[in-house]
Amino acid sequence: KQVSALVKSVNYQLYNISKIRKYITKSSCELLVNAFVTSRLDYNNALLVGIPKYQMKRLKLLQNTAARIITQTARYAHITPILKGLHWLPMEFRIDYKLAIMVFKCINNLAPQYLCELLTPKVQRRALRSTATSANLLVVPLTKTNMGDKSFRYAGPKVWNQLPYHIRTEDSLTSFKKLLKTHFFKLAY
Repeated sequence: KQVSALVKSVNYQLYNISKIRKYITKSSCELLVNAFVTSRLDYNNALLVGIPKYQMKRLKLLQNTAARIITQTARYAHITPILKGLHWLPMEFRIDYKLAIMVFKCINNLAPQYLCELLTPKVQRRALRSTATSANLLVVPLTKTNMGDKSFRYAGPKVWNQLPYHIRTEDSLTSFKKLLKTHFFKLAY
């Protein structure tokens, strides 16, 4: 339901922007797309963790259409260079990006307490040589159902533990965001 409502509202906005695209500059079009499209795609997208591939494809098509409207590219042109040129992360990485930021805020007590309580730091029982690089990890709880795999308690630590050590140990939110986007950008392209 949520993805269908999102697709419907974003398609409406993309249609309106495409109608006036020839009258505005590229930078103005980027502002409109960021205001009306990417803001909707990014709103609560941490809830989209673990959605089926066909639903993710619907969201990717919206993002690709927005990129094509901005750059005035043909419908059948390859999309990867366009997204890379706009410096946009693909949808699955955007979801992980938002999730990792929420985990960072929880670890640094910048998020609501009820979210912070869902995460448990991983404690090393013995001092090993790999202890330095495995610092700042979180416990990934066991789940019994697929719905449990989609919860913040499970998905947050899973995304967090896959980040490189130098990103996990960053203490400033702005530099964390910059390093995180660079990391995901390298993974995506």
